[in-house]
Amino acid sequence: MPRAPVKPIALTNTTARRIWLRAQGLDARAPFGDGAEAVKAAVQHLGYVQIDTINVIERSHHHILFSRIPNYKRADLRQAQTHDKSVFEYWTHALAYVPTDDIGFFVPDMKYYRREGHGWFASVTPADKRKVMRLAKAGPLSIRDIDDDVLREKDHEWASRKPSKRALQLAFYEGHLTISERQGMLKTYDLLLRHFGWETLPKAASATEKFAYLLDRALRSQGIVSLDSICHLDAPSKAGIRKLIEGRVRKGALVAVALDGAGKQEHWTTPTALEDVSEGEAGLVHVLSPFDPLVIQRKRTNLFFGHDHRFEAYVPKEKRQLGYFALPVLVDDQIVAAVDLKTDRQKRKLLMQQWSWVGEGAKPKTPRKEWKRRIEEELGRFEAFQLGE
Repeated sequence: MPRAPVKPIALTNTTARRIWLRAQGLDARAPFGDGAEAVKAAVQHLGYVQIDTINVIERSHHHILFSRIPNYKRADLRQAQTHDKSVFEYWTHALAYVPTDDIGFFVPDMKYYRREGHGWFASVTPADKRKVMRLAKAGPLSIRDIDDDVLREKDHEWASRKPSKRALQLAFYEGHLTISERQGMLKTYDLLLRHFGWETLPKAASATEKFAYLLDRALRSQGIVSLDSICHLDAPSKAGIRKLIEGRVRKGALVAVALDGAGKQEHWTTPTALEDVSEGEAGLVHVLSPFDPLVIQRKRTNLFFGHDHRFEAYVPKEKRQLGYFALPVLVDDQIVAAVDLKTDRQKRKLLMQQWSWVGEGAKPKTPRKEWKRRIEEELGRFEAFQLGE
């Protein structure tokens, strides 16, 4: 006789937020420690740290790490990437730092691009690719080391006019090259095998192994997962991951949970995550990047925090509500404000463009005065990070 379906465990939004914040390393002051080892630990735990080029304030990869490593220095990431080689860059749902230990899960994509090409770089000619590979074999190089390009028209808005830059990017996606160092956004490329000291690429993960990796990564960094949250911008993986989830539910390794306001969207967590739903460390305030993994999935953020964060850098000025580069502000376990900031590096100060109360902060009878005092204190620390080396 088939077993009757088990009714999902009902969770309040408060409990759900606590589980997610603990999984994100945002409910404790220094969950990963300090230095390059903390960078390695944070990237391994989160699974990825997104890279972005916008430089109104410090770029997202440094910002995300700072939010979880209070004494973070930019040199710590350089140490992890260039010297320890514990993290590397590749595409997840966006360009990101990922743990080098996970590279086997990205080898299938590298081999696919070698075999099928990459639509973004269809204009790269065999001669372009031979040129950059010949130069890379002689030693690490950046685009500044190549000064004999004949510029071409862009084939899409974000493309480069430099043929060699496109060829370097294609060789990167194919896994022939890796980014061995960054100075700002200037990338130094090296042969992937030479950089890591390998004879051959690590073994490519199978499809089944990749599904397990994506599910485990999400459970570790999200605490409570849905198919949408596991497969962010990766709809083709949903069928395989659903099958894996159903198997783990039958074995008791996962349990279904029901969240307030989720409607028919299914969520799951581990029994271990439900064992400790206590409050996090008191007094924490985080000024988050709009690319932080806590807020990058906007519908999920709205479900858990009641705040539908808007990224308005590409929105016409007259239509912006929160500002060009608004940063969500987490006070304890609630997103209560969004602050649009800009770093004036010449005058060495952090400029407040706009302050908006959002989420719980937009409701009446909330302790805004106290929250504002605490946020301003954190902004002082944030400014020191922005202007530091």
